[in-house]
Amino acid sequence: MLARIIIGLGITVIFFSIAGRRFYWLSKLMRSGQPAPRRWQGFRKVSETEVVEVAGQKKLLKWTVPGLAHFFTMWGFTILMTTIIEAYGSLFSRRFHIPLIGRDNWLAFTEDFFATAVLVSLVVFTIIRIKNAPSRKERESRFYGSHLGAAWAVLFMIAMVIVTLLLYRGAQINTGYFPFENQYLHGAQSFGFLIGPTTHQLASFASPWAFASKIVASWLAPLGVGVNSVLEAVFLLLNISVIAGFLVFVSYSKHLHIFLAPINIGVSRRPRALGGLDKTPDMDMENVTEDTVFGAGKMEDFTWKQMLDFSTCTECGRCQSVCPAWTTGKPLSPKLLIMGLRDNMFASADRLLSGGSNADVATLVPTTIDPDVLWSCTTCGSCVEQCPVDIEHVDAIIDMRRYEVMMESRFPTEAALLLRNMENQGDPWGLGSSQRTKWLDALDFEVPIIDGPIPEDIEYLYWVGCAGSLDERGRKQAVSTARMLHRAGVSFGILGPRESCTGDPARRMGNEYLFQEMAKANISTLHEVGAKKIVASCPHCFNTMKNEYPDLGGDFEMIHHAQLLSHLVATGRLVPGVAYEGTVTYHDPCYLGRHNRVFDEPRNVLDAIPGVTTVEMGRCREKGFCCGAGGARMWMEETIGKRVNMDRTTEALGTGADIISTACPFCMIMLDDAVKANGRDEEVTVMDISQVVERSLQG
Repeated sequence: MLARIIIGLGITVIFFSIAGRRFYWLSKLMRSGQPAPRRWQGFRKVSETEVVEVAGQKKLLKWTVPGLAHFFTMWGFTILMTTIIEAYGSLFSRRFHIPLIGRDNWLAFTEDFFATAVLVSLVVFTIIRIKNAPSRKERESRFYGSHLGAAWAVLFMIAMVIVTLLLYRGAQINTGYFPFENQYLHGAQSFGFLIGPTTHQLASFASPWAFASKIVASWLAPLGVGVNSVLEAVFLLLNISVIAGFLVFVSYSKHLHIFLAPINIGVSRRPRALGGLDKTPDMDMENVTEDTVFGAGKMEDFTWKQMLDFSTCTECGRCQSVCPAWTTGKPLSPKLLIMGLRDNMFASADRLLSGGSNADVATLVPTTIDPDVLWSCTTCGSCVEQCPVDIEHVDAIIDMRRYEVMMESRFPTEAALLLRNMENQGDPWGLGSSQRTKWLDALDFEVPIIDGPIPEDIEYLYWVGCAGSLDERGRKQAVSTARMLHRAGVSFGILGPRESCTGDPARRMGNEYLFQEMAKANISTLHEVGAKKIVASCPHCFNTMKNEYPDLGGDFEMIHHAQLLSHLVATGRLVPGVAYEGTVTYHDPCYLGRHNRVFDEPRNVLDAIPGVTTVEMGRCREKGFCCGAGGARMWMEETIGKRVNMDRTTEALGTGADIISTACPFCMIMLDDAVKANGRDEEVTVMDISQVVERSLQG
């Protein structure tokens, strides 16, 4: 007994000390990052998040089979903490049991059930990893680039925890020291009724609810009581050793997420790290000094939250499998990007912890992150949506873009024209404010152009956006939207020449200063006219004004035209006609759907048209696939791999629909180009939902 106490506690002290030292070092490393915007959102919100995402495994369960396997593994280890208590108690007393509940049948069943469930889950994980082995599918595998050795090692260690647990419990049954035994056994032994009991006699007294342990006991029974006594001690010490060793392994591997995920999820932006980018400091030149660094060019420029993100990555590859850049042959994998930054963080640890100079340190781009990786991102948010541990990939990418643009002046050549047009003309095309009212020529009614305070009889300010005002296809969307609003009796006006780009392309490109200057100018104009309720047709304008302008003092009630049309249809103010009959598939714009959760309203509008039969694409709603225009990619050449819009349009054409509908002018442009490139423009039309409603009313 003394020997196993010494060995068990010795192993525990050594391994726990190693792991503790590592966790303390990791804590210091992450806390060396820059301050992050306020993250604590109150005990109630954080608690709800932990219950839903950590305890409920909400995101993981979106992928049913691996999700269930992870659910049972996570909860298995949580529930089996009771067996760890029993194991350490057994070091000191072979008759140890947890006070009050330690002999209850429900606990015996629960422990054995979850031990079995974990083993079954490990088999599932093994099959999934073999089936999706990168050597077989290369880039198609979500495990491509992951540390596969560590993954197999952790599966083996988890298996050993459960196997050694069941073996020592089986031996306990065969020696009469199993906590869950019939009380008669202890009385019989005390009064000498059992003399030299056999393993089969002892096993008969064990609780039948400990089904897995009893099965193992039956396998060990032929060895006899004496051998089982030795096995009990050996497997008990092995169980403690594997548990303590597993803790050390986790602290040095990608499986840090076991401990860091609940923390990272608790401090992530709510309700999700989508929509607006994280709040950045005001870039008024009064706040800028010669030491100011814009964005993140070296590891010390990232915030502590971003360093926590890098450390929390599980390398599961869910982000990689849904990334439009990666799946169309681009070099960007959100997973590999985060892994690369994590490796750089650990390699830079000495400098980060000592506060040493970084003057001679190479920038992250291009040494750690290739420029083609950085500029392939469409900021669609699929990676963030899928990440089970709430890593904020898009914010890290934009931070690195900011450094490249504002500190190094390194960015794609064609982006220079975009930024110059926005700065000089107030729009990406460089057409100027005089062209912003040209779309009104197609209307047969007057639309007030607001030049002063908005009159009381005008309910909405219609923010047309650059595409709606200046692009030929975007104008068709704006015209149809205006006609439908007018038909429903909605009073609205526009800013006309006073409207300017919201700054979204500049911000996603990385020019934060230009974004803030344009945003402040727009906010000033909107305050001047007294704007309160604003309708936007462009999801990018809608998202920027709704989620990012408030940080700069512009807090307005933002409504997307899909939401307003849905309301008008639901209340009977807009009644679709019967002039059109056909099949429509709806494409979810990333910044309307995934970023802002507007999924049902556009579909409600289409469903209200009597002649429309709707058909969904395989990737829709939260899983909707990007058109390729976001992240300022609309104005950058796509020379690597397959074009994103071609991939998406191929899926849309596969539905057999004669109309591909959407609710974003950029999506319309990208999808329309792809339909024409496929030679299908004679039979398939790309239309905004407002255009589909208008078509139903013609004839």
